[in-house]
Amino acid sequence: MALKVGIQLYSVRKTMARDPLGTIRKVAEAGYKYLETANHKALEDDGVGFGVSAEELNGLLAGSGSRIISAHIFPFNDDNYKRVVEYNRKIGNRILVYPMETYRDYDDVMRKVQYYEKMGKIAAEEGMIFLYHNHYQEFQKFNGRTVMDLIVENTDPDHVNLELDTFWTLRGGYDPVEMMDYFGTRIRMLHQKDLSKETSTPVNMFDVVGEDTYITREVFGQYKCNDDFTEIGYGRMDIQSIIDKALELGSIEYIVLEQDATKLEELESIKRSMEGFRRFRGICWE
Repeated sequence: MALKVGIQLYSVRKTMARDPLGTIRKVAEAGYKYLETANHKALEDDGVGFGVSAEELNGLLAGSGSRIISAHIFPFNDDNYKRVVEYNRKIGNRILVYPMETYRDYDDVMRKVQYYEKMGKIAAEEGMIFLYHNHYQEFQKFNGRTVMDLIVENTDPDHVNLELDTFWTLRGGYDPVEMMDYFGTRIRMLHQKDLSKETSTPVNMFDVVGEDTYITREVFGQYKCNDDFTEIGYGRMDIQSIIDKALELGSIEYIVLEQDATKLEELESIKRSMEGFRRFRGICWE
């Protein structure tokens, strides 16, 4: 068994904005066959967020030998879920991912967790899989429990599971491998980045932001440092141990590159990460 290496198309979002279909073609030509979309305009666009029809996308996928394995959808709610589900059915995708949230206090967390359970149940009834993707703020504690704990403890694993972002787990103050053990088979996919060896930012973001700060999207953006990111295999993360643990768990099929920021041109960056990935055991590309 090996983990399949995929790519979150957010990694090439600037190039996508100019030429979405051409960019997807170039990503596939570079060797990434398992694609995860990032639609942050899901009330206006049922699909990949760049005005691409399911028919256009299917034609490109068929010609490139690639496929959509999951989709980040925001928002995913009562107003758009039927259209979002239908689009993703047409392109052969069954995994819908809630990509980001912020939390004011314990009551706010619990309200939002109820919402994830609701939307996860709807997804399951539609034959889809609902995953939650974390950043570092999910490792903030309210009433002595992290947000991640509260999500897992208050949702049904038949409805809600995790796409664990190992980089943001590390930045939340926790060892990713230990958290993989802790959350176990609730983890269904991994997001992988790498932390630069050269950045001066503390690894634990709470040392920067503060443990009691309300981490709004504005605060998140304010403290997110692009110099913290580097390509896979060129940073300080123990990616081999993450791969080994994923294989041990057995519930994870894909490890997905997500390059939040780069000093390189986007397509050059993802090719460099592919070179880095090839240094590790236990992965495959086809």
